[in-house]
Order: sequence, then C-alpha cells, then structure tokens
Amino acid sequence: MIGTLVLVITVALSATALFGLVTTVLNRPPSRVHTVAVGICVALVVVQAAVAAYQLFVGGVTLPEQTTFLIYLAVAICVPVIALQFATAEPSRWGGAVIAVGAVATLVAVLRLQGLWVVPGA
Repeated sequence: MIGTLVLVITVALSATALFGLVTTVLNRPPSRVHTVAVGICVALVVVQAAVAAYQLFVGGVTLPEQTTFLIYLAVAICVPVIALQFATAEPSRWGGAVIAVGAVATLVAVLRLQGLWVVPGA
C-alpha cells in the first residue's frame, strides 16, 4: 500500500462527501460534477488496489488477514459506483446525500485497509 496515496484518497473522498452534503442542503439533484468526483475517487482506489494486489500476489507479501483485506479492497471499489448509480437512477435532492454516504463508507474501508496492511517482519 502507498501511504501518500491513502492520504490523497482520504482527501478526495472527504471532499466528495462534503460536496454531496452541500448539494443536498442546496436542494440540487446529482449532476455531472458528482459523476466526475466519484470517478476520480474510484480511479484513485483502483490504483491503490492494483498496487496492493501486485504486492500480495506477485511481490511475495503475506498478510495475517489476507482474505479480509481482499474483501475490503473489493468493497472500496464497488461502494462509490453503486452509490452513484443509486443516486442518479431517479435524480432528487437526496442523491447528494446518497453519494456522501457512499464516500464515507468507502473512506472507512480505505482506512481499514490501511490498518490491515501489516506486513510481518517489516
């Protein structure tokens, strides 16, 4: 895992959650900006997932809770995409709140991934 990338992902997800809440308060449905914000967050998480998967499967890293780590990795990629789909399926003012909840859930998964990344002997 790349520590700096975790920080960038944290900032991006926090900003996306805040933006979703602001648009909800302003009574605006999700727009293209929401889609771009979620897309950036997902792209960052996919890069982190690719690096982690490479280190696990090719780099020889073995984690004590490898299965749990891989499940959180899949969740971190899927949740924002599902939240965006749900929010834009029937646009209403609550779409931003759905995106915000998805961003916060993804943030929790990313932070949990960082906690699970305990390489023995390192």
